[in-house]
Amino acid sequence: QVHLVESGGGLVQSGGSLRLSCTASGVGSDSYAIGWFRQAPGKKREGVSAINFRKFYADSVKGRFTISRDSAGNTVYLQMNRLKPDDAAVYYCAADHPDAFSGNSWWLEPLWDYWGQGTEVIVQS
Repeated sequence: QVHLVESGGGLVQSGGSLRLSCTASGVGSDSYAIGWFRQAPGKKREGVSAINFRKFYADSVKGRFTISRDSAGNTVYLQMNRLKPDDAAVYYCAADHPDAFSGNSWWLEPLWDYWGQGTEVIVQS
């Protein structure tokens, strides 16, 4: 069982920055692929970014968001810069077995086996 704990959400002014953290625990959790998804009211959950040995980004955040992993592999960060009102959502961390992960379909929600509790990001104008 892989357990995911998210933190870093909160209130931020439009144009500001936040850093989200996802910490994984459990057997082999330091080698799992990690993804970030978000869901705003009235919208479906969408993929934001993912990381294994490569990094992947949705077009809507490319150039503004940066995903990274610490040297131990158990914590993944999402640095969010130049935030817009459209970025406001509940952000979820997800994990997938490294041998099952496909960079060709990382944005598909059913691919991911484990999910965190979510952390809310509110962007104020």
